[in-house]
Amino acid sequence: AEALFEEHRASLHWEWIGGHAHPERRFDEAAVRNAQSSADLVGYLNYIHPYRVQIVGRREVAYLTQCTPEVAERRISRIVTLEPPVLVLADGQTAPDALLSMCERAQIPMFATTEPSAFVIDVLRAYLSKHFAERTSMHGVFMDILGVGVMITGESGLGKSELGLELISRGHGLVADDAVDLYKISQSALEGRCPDLLLNLLEVRGIGLLDIKAIFGETAVRRKMRLKLIVHLVRKETMEREFERLPYEPLHEEVLGVPIRKVVIQVDAGRNLAVLVEAAVRNTILQLRGIDTYQEFIERHCRAPKPEIA
Repeated sequence: AEALFEEHRASLHWEWIGGHAHPERRFDEAAVRNAQSSADLVGYLNYIHPYRVQIVGRREVAYLTQCTPEVAERRISRIVTLEPPVLVLADGQTAPDALLSMCERAQIPMFATTEPSAFVIDVLRAYLSKHFAERTSMHGVFMDILGVGVMITGESGLGKSELGLELISRGHGLVADDAVDLYKISQSALEGRCPDLLLNLLEVRGIGLLDIKAIFGETAVRRKMRLKLIVHLVRKETMEREFERLPYEPLHEEVLGVPIRKVVIQVDAGRNLAVLVEAAVRNTILQLRGIDTYQEFIERHCRAPKPEIA
C-alpha cells in the first residue's frame, strides 16, 4: 500500500486518510496469480470481486450513505469481507465517518483524491499491469525499426552492437543494448524496456560505451516498444547445419509463452546486414497484413504448366 501511495502521490494528488496502521498491506498472492488482467485487480466497489483495490466514487458513496443507518452500517461492514489491499475515495468525495472507522478497525489503507474515479482506475490498472507482469531478460539489441520492435540476437562476436549502431545511423531508434527487460503485458503482447543502468547506452568493441541520445539526439532512442520480431544472427556453418534456406512456415520463438516471429540471417563477409534487417522487417510488416510472398510463390508454382514427359 505504501509503495502504491508513493508511486502516485504526484499524479493522483491523493492523501492517506485512513488505515495508517498497516502501510505494508499487500495484494493477495493467489488473486494476483489467477488474475486474467489488471482489470481484475482494481475497479469500482463490487461485493463479488474480492482482493482488489476498491474505488469509491460519487455513486458508491451515495450507495453507502443514502439509506437507513442500519443498512449503511451493514453495507460498509461487508467491505471488510472483500479484503481489499487499499480503498480509494475518488471524485473529491467526503468519506463517511462509518467508512473511516471501518478502515481504522480493519487496518485497510484508504486514500482520497479529487481526480475522477475513471481516471484513477486507468492509472492504477496501467501501473499494476506492469508491476505484476511476468518478466524476463534477453541478451541482444532491441530497436525500433520502421515502427516495429525488433530484437537482434545471435552468437557472441557477430557484431550485434555494430549492426545496431549502423541502424541508428540510418534513422532507426535504440531501446536497449545487451540486456533487455521484457514484460508480458497481455496474453499476446510483450513489451521491451531498457534497464535504468543501461539507458541510452550502446557498447561497441574497440570504442567503448556510446551515449546514443547525446550523439544522435532525442529521436535516436525509445523508452519502450512491443516485441514483434526476433532477428537471429548466425555463422555460415550454423546456418547450413540447423536452418533451411527457404523455411516453408514462418519461424517463431516462444518468449514468456508468446510466439514471436523470427528471422535467421547468416553473417558473412561483404553482406550488408543493416539492409537485410530492414528488408526482413518490411517483409514481416507484409506478413502481418496477410501478404505471404512464399505462399504466393508456391501457388504460382502449382498453377504453372507442367512440362510434358517424352
